[in-house]
Amino acid sequence: MQRSVAHLSRSGRSAFIARSYTALPHKSSTLLNSLSKTRSFHWGRLPSKPLSLSPRTGPPNTFSKQPTRSVSGKPLPQRRSWILNFGYRSAAWLGGSIVFVGVGIVGFFLYDASTYREDLSYRDIHVSEIALSPRRGGPKNLPIAEVQIDDDDCAENQRQKDKPKLVILGGGWGSVALLKTLNPEEYHITVVSPTNYFLFTPMLPSATVGTLEFRSLVEPIRRIVGNVRGHFIRASAEDIEFSHKLVEVSQKDANGKECRFYLPYDKLVIGVGSTTNPHGVKGLENCHFLKDIDDAQKIRNHILTNLEYACLPTTADEERRRLLSFVISGGGPTGVEFAAELFDLLNEDITAHFPKILRNEISVHLIQSRGHILNTYDEAVSKYAEDRFSRDEVEVLTNSRVQEVQPDKIIFTQKNEQGQPIIKELPMGFCLWSTGVSQTEFCQKVSAALGSSQTNRHALETDTHLRLNGTPMGDVYAIGDCATVQNNVADHLVTFLRNLAWEKGKNPETMHITFSEWREVASKVRKRFPQAADHLKRLDKLFEAYDVDQSGTLDFGELRELLLQIDSKLTSLPATAQRAHQQGQYLGHKFNKLARAAPGLKRNDIQDGDVDEAVYKAFEYHHLGNLAYIGNSAVFDLGGGWSVTGGLWAVYAWRSVYFAQSVSFRTRMLLAMDWAKRTLFGRDLMNW
Repeated sequence: MQRSVAHLSRSGRSAFIARSYTALPHKSSTLLNSLSKTRSFHWGRLPSKPLSLSPRTGPPNTFSKQPTRSVSGKPLPQRRSWILNFGYRSAAWLGGSIVFVGVGIVGFFLYDASTYREDLSYRDIHVSEIALSPRRGGPKNLPIAEVQIDDDDCAENQRQKDKPKLVILGGGWGSVALLKTLNPEEYHITVVSPTNYFLFTPMLPSATVGTLEFRSLVEPIRRIVGNVRGHFIRASAEDIEFSHKLVEVSQKDANGKECRFYLPYDKLVIGVGSTTNPHGVKGLENCHFLKDIDDAQKIRNHILTNLEYACLPTTADEERRRLLSFVISGGGPTGVEFAAELFDLLNEDITAHFPKILRNEISVHLIQSRGHILNTYDEAVSKYAEDRFSRDEVEVLTNSRVQEVQPDKIIFTQKNEQGQPIIKELPMGFCLWSTGVSQTEFCQKVSAALGSSQTNRHALETDTHLRLNGTPMGDVYAIGDCATVQNNVADHLVTFLRNLAWEKGKNPETMHITFSEWREVASKVRKRFPQAADHLKRLDKLFEAYDVDQSGTLDFGELRELLLQIDSKLTSLPATAQRAHQQGQYLGHKFNKLARAAPGLKRNDIQDGDVDEAVYKAFEYHHLGNLAYIGNSAVFDLGGGWSVTGGLWAVYAWRSVYFAQSVSFRTRMLLAMDWAKRTLFGRDLMNW
């Protein structure tokens, strides 16, 4: 039977406390000891109300079951229910979020208000007289723009006036990578391009069907040039006077009259890109190309116009099927991705907003001259893409070559099982021509002017330091789709042998090299031609295979055969944005190093010779893989036999790669908003 401490006698109280003290845990005992030593705690002055000393642990029924109270007699705070805790925390999070968003909105409007300002600096700008009235000269007696009209805009521009003049032709991937790598203090930079924006070409097929907006794929080139305090001229390059170091450019003025003038240079970089290869096919005026924003705009309007015409009640069934027959010529990445984007548009948006009969009449055809689409990718990737298109009812016509494109049909030949070509016709209302690249008219002029130094019909040839063959060493470079790196290992054999013979004191024509000397030659080949390194891994096997007479040495003929075999295995670098980007970065790093080395070279009076090779290594291309979108799915060719294929998760990975590669934070935000807008509202189905 429990009894309250207040009802016990003095001796009973002491006995009770002693028994309770032994029953309490160690911490509770310590508490009682400390309480007993304080002046404010007297056994004779216990509270009139029952005192409960029930600990959390201990024997049951030791103390009263009444509510827990403190020594003062006040109830201890009780624990809230989980519902109240959840409500309090939710309210706190909601309130914090509202405050955070509110502060962000207020901060945005404050920043926006700060952008509305009046700049009065234009009143006191000095412009050089020679910039406004340039002197005339050169072979064609044209104005020479030796000074830019914005050279005196600020102190930074004035410091760069006397720097070496670097002129960059084109505003593509290579040029932008070069600009973003250059040290702005080292050169007086001028960019010449007929368009004043940089275009993110890998996502261009998405813009043709409204998945992305056009402005999301472009970045103002002046913003990029401004980061290196350079100058931009919207004009087209027409010709180059190599002996005078002058670039002839042209542009139409406000009255439509063509104006031509010269730009002087100390270093010139050609990055003008390429044009679509016609392959001698007739009727390409009836086709669309996909190289620029204007092309994407025309394609989008043509597709939507055909859909609207097909809805007219006066359109016959045969005409409707022709209007809804879409043909893509070329099974490369551009053609495949456009076919996939077109299928997405027809499959996801057309059925929701157009008569359903259109979906049954629509047909997409992909014509490929090779045995597989995406033939430069891994075979497993090509097979997956073909299977995917077959499931989506996109007809893939392999081993087919277009002969002629007429306004209402396309004529092509396709090989049968016996390999015999059969002529076929395909009615079409739309045709995209995407079959490789070719030289621009400007590059053809440059190639013709250089004569025998240029032997490639499809691109300008450069050495491994990206210097244009046939031009003064270290003056002119070419990068991107307009150029190709010349693989001529065997042609440099005499140079390698002459250097080795000079070191050994022997005649290069009659010299026999040992295995150790062969290793020296291979080292020089790898340094001069980095792409040949993969074919020079087993030097002992190569030496043994081409030592025909088993003499333990290689003579001139045997060594030539060995290098010719390596030369034949080297392929041209792919005409991709990836290659152009790497070349632009390479030139940027090299130009920075050349500028730092210039004072030392000048002090030592070193003006001639292979300065590029002495200062920097040769260009080496690193393949990072290929990827392509194939309709709610994507494929990745990582090289070396490694490939990845998948559904929506691969699409998100594909988007993430291009999102990271986008040129600026602005374009990344626009891409994200376009993808979100397509998810919420679908694609835009409007003509402009």
